[in-house]
This record gives sequence, C-alpha cells and structure tokens, in this order.
Amino acid sequence: MQFKVRAEVKLKRGHFDPEGDVTAKSLADLGFGIAEAKVSKVYTITLEARSSHEARGVVENMCRKLLANPTKDDFFVEVLEG
Repeated sequence: MQFKVRAEVKLKRGHFDPEGDVTAKSLADLGFGIAEAKVSKVYTITLEARSSHEARGVVENMCRKLLANPTKDDFFVEVLEG
C-alpha cells in the first residue's frame, strides 16, 4: 500500500538559526510586527509500506540516517495519507 508521510526537521532549542533571524529582520523591515521566525525543512515522502506504522518507522529511519543531523536537529513524522 502507498503512504504519504510528512517529516519536519528543525533546529533544536538553543541552536543559532541565521536564516530565521534574517527572515525575521526582513519581515520587521517590511512593517510586520513579529518577534521571531524559525526555519524548518519539510519533506513529503510517498512510499510503499504494509501499514501506516511501518511507513512512519521507515521515514523516522530516513531522518535518523540522512534528513536530520542528531547533533543539531529534531524531527517530527506524521502519516498524511495511506
């Protein structure tokens, strides 16, 4: 069965987010009243699996092996469709 899974990878608390800081400053310069902006990456992956539980596990493994750096990143995985 085919599943669509979303993985969000973001910096752990306390890590410097230069892209987020530049985005926040640029938005403030445009007149938007924001206090902070954080940047994360979202991967939408379609894969074959026997169950949603298996699909989630496969994508979590992808995050641990390639998509996220365990030193600086946290990740969240959710099954969207299947």
